[in-house]
Formats: sequence, C-alpha cells, structure tokens
Amino acid sequence: YELPFTTLIFQAQQVHQKHQDPAGVQLCTLKSIKTGSCPEDCAYCPQSAHYNTFVEKEKLLERETILDDARQAREGGATRFCMGAAWSSVPEGAPFQHVLETVSAVRGMDMEVCCTLGMLNEEQAMQLKQAGCSVYNHNLDTSRDFYPEIISTRTYEDRLETLGNVRKAGIEVCSGGILGMGESREDRFGLLMELANLEPQPDSVPINSLVPVDGTPLEGRATLDILEFVRAIATARILMPKAMVRLSAGRTEMSRESQALCFLAGANSIFLGDKLLTTANPETTEDLRLLEDLGLHPLDPEEARRIHRESEEAKPV
Repeated sequence: YELPFTTLIFQAQQVHQKHQDPAGVQLCTLKSIKTGSCPEDCAYCPQSAHYNTFVEKEKLLERETILDDARQAREGGATRFCMGAAWSSVPEGAPFQHVLETVSAVRGMDMEVCCTLGMLNEEQAMQLKQAGCSVYNHNLDTSRDFYPEIISTRTYEDRLETLGNVRKAGIEVCSGGILGMGESREDRFGLLMELANLEPQPDSVPINSLVPVDGTPLEGRATLDILEFVRAIATARILMPKAMVRLSAGRTEMSRESQALCFLAGANSIFLGDKLLTTANPETTEDLRLLEDLGLHPLDPEEARRIHRESEEAKPV
C-alpha cells in the first residue's frame, strides 16, 4: 500500500495481467427493490430509519417492475443484475418468496443474479441458491477496529457469519468496503486484510468512495484523495488476484482520468445506470464512451469464469 505509487501500480498490473482479462470490464446494474426505513444505523446510509434524508420509504417493488429494469439493463450491456433491499435481515414469508420468484425470473433472462438483502441464515442462503442467485453482496464496510464508529446495530461477526452462510450454499461472495468515512490508513489496511484472509477469498470486491449525504452523520465529509483511493484499489488487486475488483460508489465525483487510474490499478468492474440504490451514478453512455476511449471492452461472464478456472488450475499445490 505504501510503495512508491509507480511501483505499486506496476505490481498491480503484473498481477492483473496474469490473472484477469487485462482489457475486460464486467458491467453490472444495481436496482433497489425495497427502499428506505432500514432499522440499521450505518452512518453513511441515507436509507437508515435513524436519519432524516431525501430517501422516502418505498415498499417491495412488483415483480414485473423489477423485470422491466432487468431487461433494460441487459439491453444496455449489463451481464449481471443486482437487487438490493433495505432490510436488516431477510424476512421470512411472502416478501422472501417474492424475492425468490423474482431471482428465478431474472436468471431465466440469461443474466447473472446478485442479491444484497441484509443478513442471511443457512436455509435462506440455500433457497436463494436454488432460485438461481449467483452472487450475494454483504460488505464488511471497514476495518474491525473502526467498525463500531460507523455501525452499532449489528456486529462485525454478524457480517462474517452471513458470508459464511453464503459460501456454504455455494453462492459467490461479493464483499468490500467504503473509503473516506474518517478511517485511518491503518483501517484501510485492516479492511483489505480482513477481505484477503477470508477463506476462500471473495469472488468480487467492491471498493466504494463515500458519497456524503445530508442528514446522515457523515454529511459534509470531504472526498477521499483519489491517489489514496487508487492505492487501495491496487492493493486489493495484489492481495486478491482472482477477484473482480469493482469500482463502485463515488464515480460521479471522479474525473475520467481518475477512473482511468483505477482501471490501471486493477479495477475491472463497474455498475451501469443512473443510480446505485439511492446515490447518483454516471450515465451509461458516458461509461461506455470511457471504456471505448481506453480500449477496454465489456467482459462476457463466461470469459470471466474461464479466467477464474485457469487461474485456479495454475495455482501451486
């Protein structure tokens, strides 16, 4: 992390070229299917019921509404459709059955399906797997030490337990964090080490730059220096060579050159669409133009799996 910047980028690129399609970028779309009134008190989140923000409570969306968004995402070039619900943990009964049926329908459209629904028990994880869920997102957010400064309503161990239940069900793990919440550089080390030491390592690692929202405890916080953010991306790539490193929230505050640096450091996935749950995201046409200008191409999911398999087979016994 603290290497000379040019050396760090060089090492990250060496790892990236060995284990990934060096010009491939996975395109995903994230849709909020149930917004607001979350009982958790995550200090960064405008959907928390603890804070007075611009987000208004919305009930679980109708299945056809979600499927329309999935179709539009596919037509726009996305190969993975992610569904997020502002729950502390997945509720039993009709709401979860609704989600399971929607997952099956989206999977039937030949898209990978990712869900982020809060905490999961083993049985719920198995049901999601059977419905066709490919990936489950559950972020660690920050280091173990800094975590209590950001969230008090669920523990770090709660998050790790959910990731374990997801793995047991055979679902890919997507887990990362948010930078710029007031954490120290050592906390950034801590987050990356926690992720890298998961067994096995996450398949996807979203790295978010905080989008400070009025009404939350983190409102008005200054944006993290882009070079510090790029260092984290590069370190994540070196520590987790086979993971998709996702350049996630905060891209609206980044220049084209800043995003190009992130790709150079080993990021190889972005979210398309005008929103990431409730926060702004660049226009799809703008993203596709940037990829074209950089000579990068959308990554086919089968190609991503092939690269992953070859990397596993090449690993020393």
